[in-house]
Amino acid sequence: MNILAPLVLAASLSLGTASAATPAATAATAATAKPRPTVVLVHGAFADGSSWNKVIPLLQAQGLNAVAVQNPLTSLEDDVTFTNRVVNAQSGPVVLVGHSWGGSVITQAGGHDKVKALVYVAAFAPSLNAAPVVDTKDFPTPPGFAHFIADADGYLTLPADAIARDFAQDVSAEEANLIHATQGAVRGANFEQPVTVAAWTSKPSWYIVAAQDRMIDPGAQRALAKKIGATTTVLPTSHVPMVSDPESVAKVIVAAARAAAK
Repeated sequence: MNILAPLVLAASLSLGTASAATPAATAATAATAKPRPTVVLVHGAFADGSSWNKVIPLLQAQGLNAVAVQNPLTSLEDDVTFTNRVVNAQSGPVVLVGHSWGGSVITQAGGHDKVKALVYVAAFAPSLNAAPVVDTKDFPTPPGFAHFIADADGYLTLPADAIARDFAQDVSAEEANLIHATQGAVRGANFEQPVTVAAWTSKPSWYIVAAQDRMIDPGAQRALAKKIGATTTVLPTSHVPMVSDPESVAKVIVAAARAAAK
């Protein structure tokens, strides 16, 4: 492990790392330095916190603390409660990152005072008092929607072939199998729930568009990014860029953390 990595990050984030040789100067700098942001990662539907497994080490290598939320996917309120519990546990500023359905969660939970920046990864970004489906209804229905399996309680899952073909078509067969095996069943009614907070209206946002997405139309993603005024990155990936291109996703999150640290 590179023990200098935290110092390199501190310099790049302009957090005031001391260069003076005296203990007094070092103590004074430490007292005035801003705490580094913690990255809180919110998974989407048909997933769990393990969807961030490749991104977390990259953030940690840059000296950032990163925590993945394990949301139940049972309702917007439940997922926001679980996310806020993690945000509350952090001692400093937070960069809140949401994938897919997780975009609705961070839109609501991002109203928390500790949250200083939002990162949407192929994600919904609802307007105030609107459900996520509102922003996508005028765009083509994604191919993956044809393969949902609904149980008697209205919870949705995706079969293995749909995961490999429509959800994560640019990962290995072994990774697609793991995504299928670890997916969380999502309550279908979640997508009709309106948010009562739209944090992107008051906090800086970043958006990663997945150009080969077969779960949320890429055109809809571009429109969402424009609507929220996000700093936008387009990646040639499936719906899960954090799995197929974690380096590019981590780069965007680090940029958001740099901004949050100013």
